[in-house]
Amino acid sequence: MAAVLPLLAAALLVLFSGLHPAASTAAAGGEAATVVVKAAAAVSRTDDNFVCATLDWWPRDKCNYGMCPWYNASIINLDLNNTILNNAVKAFNSLRIRLGGSLQDQVTYKVGSNYGDCRSFQRDDGGLFGFTDGCLEMNRWDELNVFFKRTNTTVTFGLNALKGRRKAAGGKDTLYSGDWDARNALDLMRYTAGKGYRVESWELGNELSGSGVAARVAAAQYGRDVAVLRKAVERVYGGGGEVPKVLAPGGFYDGAWFSEMLRVSGRGAVDGVTHHIYNLGSGKDRDLARKMQDPGYLDQVEKTFRDMAATVRGSGPWSSPWVGESGGAYNSGGKGVSDRYVNGFWYLDQLGMSAAHGTRVYCRQALVGGNYCLLNTTTFVPNPDYYGALLWHRLMGPVVLKAATTAGGGGSPYLRSYAHCSREKPGVTVLLINLSNATAFDVSVAGGALGAAPCGGRREEYHLSPRGGDIQSQVVLLNGEALALGPGGEIPELRPAVVGDGCAAPLRVAARGIAFVRFTEFKAPACAA
Repeated sequence: MAAVLPLLAAALLVLFSGLHPAASTAAAGGEAATVVVKAAAAVSRTDDNFVCATLDWWPRDKCNYGMCPWYNASIINLDLNNTILNNAVKAFNSLRIRLGGSLQDQVTYKVGSNYGDCRSFQRDDGGLFGFTDGCLEMNRWDELNVFFKRTNTTVTFGLNALKGRRKAAGGKDTLYSGDWDARNALDLMRYTAGKGYRVESWELGNELSGSGVAARVAAAQYGRDVAVLRKAVERVYGGGGEVPKVLAPGGFYDGAWFSEMLRVSGRGAVDGVTHHIYNLGSGKDRDLARKMQDPGYLDQVEKTFRDMAATVRGSGPWSSPWVGESGGAYNSGGKGVSDRYVNGFWYLDQLGMSAAHGTRVYCRQALVGGNYCLLNTTTFVPNPDYYGALLWHRLMGPVVLKAATTAGGGGSPYLRSYAHCSREKPGVTVLLINLSNATAFDVSVAGGALGAAPCGGRREEYHLSPRGGDIQSQVVLLNGEALALGPGGEIPELRPAVVGDGCAAPLRVAARGIAFVRFTEFKAPACAA
């Protein structure tokens, strides 16, 4: 009997801690860590609508790796009246949605006199991305804008940048040459403005930069086309009211290409320089979950954010870097991984890292559709990353602070920390991500030089963990309680656990845990500016 008691105690510890069994040895005593928030000055600033999600054009017969995970999640066929979908978007009180994706450079807008043939997407092995050109009917555009108004959505629309071009001679070369034909896009903008629909930003093209994906356009040509778009936007909207932003190029970062595009387009032509990131590799990679927990692997993408920021400062300081699309793993994401709790390690870490390097907006592929969706593609029930995105949007304000972590005297790469001035409330919010399978951290938060300490007020804690300790669970716990929709499809309230004295004791971040923590009386000078 004596031999059984230690085993029973260990089992009870796992049961009540909510941790994976591998982490149970750490539950009794976590590793001490300190996060120093340098609060005297901001390191960067994001847009108020930093968190963004995409809607794509993919039809239901878009397939990868023997799966067809898009169903009716397309811009063309999404059920815009679904209650859960509407509640999920409304919960952000202005979620930015970017409409775009691989097929956007094959879309014709059925408006005006310049649209020609306008047919639905069809499978075509000889077409770009395996599909024919497609069509956006104006009655569908009307429906989309009713949805956007009802849900208070901030809209970014990706335009067809291949219109009027021809594939250059040269066999397998994917280069497309010739000037962009802006007439169809101009007709769409006129229709949109005439209806009073609000598009916050117009983006030119998708993944045509550098070597492209299925097609590419030379940087100088692209720069001239962006200048044409800028003039078109000013012509349509210049009579009064807010003029939409111009974004480009919506492709993978190539420093020389991006610099040339910005130089040729001219001062002030581009407001947001958009680039795409799929740094986890293929959606069929069986190593995805490990990559998401490997701090060394996650750190590799920091160079892209740093180089992108340097390119914008050097070649287009009037603009700002945006992540226009990022799904982690390409080709619809990884089944059983990209829509699970584990994906939050990659996603929230990239939100924090990109913001610290000056990224203004970060668009997640996708709101619905594929395996990397925030909302389940068929039921619209939120996946774990939806709640991470919602907490970020509600808690992390646009002013970004420097956070540095020390642990065990020398620092631990498994504890990631990011800090922002709290959104629309006083104080500072810190995001803590524990990538370790076995070590909990007892974290103290301190103010850096010239920054106030976080003591004297409440500490509001939002701890995320997977149900049963299984990081591939689709159910996420908030402070130990499963997050689930209400009986009418309502998004659940996200209530914090409150510590009366913010510095009463270190806060515990469990192994494989994620925590947003707001220090209500952290009087950071940067937040008062």
